[in-house]
Amino acid sequence: MKITSAEFEISAPDLRSCPAWALPEFALIGRSNVGKSSLVNLLTERRELAKVSDAPGKTKLINFFVINGSWCLVDLPGYGYADVAKHRRVEFNEAVAGFLSGRRNLRLVFVLIDSRLPPQPIDVEFLRWLDHEGVPFALIFTKTDKQSASRGQAAVAAFKKAMSGWRTDLPQIFASSSKSRAGRTQILDWIGDVLTKSNRSTG
Repeated sequence: MKITSAEFEISAPDLRSCPAWALPEFALIGRSNVGKSSLVNLLTERRELAKVSDAPGKTKLINFFVINGSWCLVDLPGYGYADVAKHRRVEFNEAVAGFLSGRRNLRLVFVLIDSRLPPQPIDVEFLRWLDHEGVPFALIFTKTDKQSASRGQAAVAAFKKAMSGWRTDLPQIFASSSKSRAGRTQILDWIGDVLTKSNRSTG
């Protein structure tokens, strides 16, 4: 898939504030500081489209980016850390949960996993929740340039093993790096396939 245009549309604090459109949406989520904004910039080849920060919990809103005028990338707040007041944290989590389970035009969720770490309980628990809610998802292992290929492969294998206890058919898995640009073509081709299948089913 070729990206010809990519524009920031809106930041929404909750589900009610999200755009009322029919554009197919692909969401990015993961633990804070896993590289969601960097992935948006990599996929769109716009270096500053999404703001990148070293500080965890920087993304607090649901950010929409319209791609090619026909579909949308959605950068969701990371889970596991939220730099917001305690009394707002329930609302913060509910906004994300409501979007994932109730957004009708959400086609797929890309769950980002740090390839340098062993399987984290919070990641596995989140995937089990997605599975329970019937939300389709794929995995993207990020920051693969920061270690050897063999270590990256071992991390993926360990995560597959962690998932095998509750899921027999494993999701699609990608490896990416914003520095080496690894995974960009494969992820965009997968999005293109999902869009094609979606158009056929609604045509």
